Amino acid sequence: MSYSSLEEIVQRCTREQIPFWKAVLLSDMEDRDAGEKESVAAMEQLWKAMQEAAASYDERRQSKSGLAGGMGGQMQMYLEKGGTLSGSFMSRVIAEALKMGESNACMQRIVAAPTAGACGVLPAVLIPLKEAEEIPADRMIEAMYTAAGIGQVIASRAFIAGAAGGCQAEIGSASAMAAGALVSVRGGSPEQIVHAAAMALKNLLGLVCDPVAGLVEVPCIKRNVIGAVNAVSCADMALAGITSRIPPDQVIDAMKEVGESMHISLKETGEGGVANTPEAEKIRKKLTMI
Repeated sequence: MSYSSLEEIVQRCTREQIPFWKAVLLSDMEDRDAGEKESVAAMEQLWKAMQEAAASYDERRQSKSGLAGGMGGQMQMYLEKGGTLSGSFMSRVIAEALKMGESNACMQRIVAAPTAGACGVLPAVLIPLKEAEEIPADRMIEAMYTAAGIGQVIASRAFIAGAAGGCQAEIGSASAMAAGALVSVRGGSPEQIVHAAAMALKNLLGLVCDPVAGLVEVPCIKRNVIGAVNAVSCADMALAGITSRIPPDQVIDAMKEVGESMHISLKETGEGGVANTPEAEKIRKKLTMI
């Protein structure tokens, strides 16, 4: 897709009187010289893979390091007991984010959205919503296109890799994609979609990438939870008519500026942040001896 700004997508929506997801679909068709059926089939495969990854989660599986595994099952059990502080839907979102993050750490099949380290955010919000409200498959595919369009613009204007811009570029981008996708499912306008994305990204501005022992497990998996919960709150704010005071594309540009100014120790090197704590050093040394 060739859009260089979210505003460009919104303008096309207004000019051609089409929804946000359709503008993204058309761009994909134009860029790849593909037909609509071909493009949709590819997106359907991604959506299917996300659902299969969620369904195949095994709480008994542990990552090679032993740092990940079982948390998704723990959260699911807590949810089923009832009385969670965050309510049934949000608790399900938390559980799904943990499950997908652990599946990645355990080398299971996941969908990078936009990266493997942030793979839990988008499915964590879409799958529970689809199941709770029995949303038709075509609406979910539309939401996937919406997320893809947002992610593509962020990637072109800034970055989506933790090594380049910190975790704000991974979880922040994933949260923005998820927030926009949720607004799309709810039938929100293109403007509401991009403002949801902007608020989600803005809320996570400055988030560093500090993986303990260099592994995408601690604190990465739980940060998928934060990205997913943030996406839900920002989608609701946008649907209520609340907007980002800073224009969406300027928020993306700000994320790039922040990422470029981050010290290298905070960009996936495992040398700063929580990765530089005494406990993290003990874990690193222990794993080095294995």
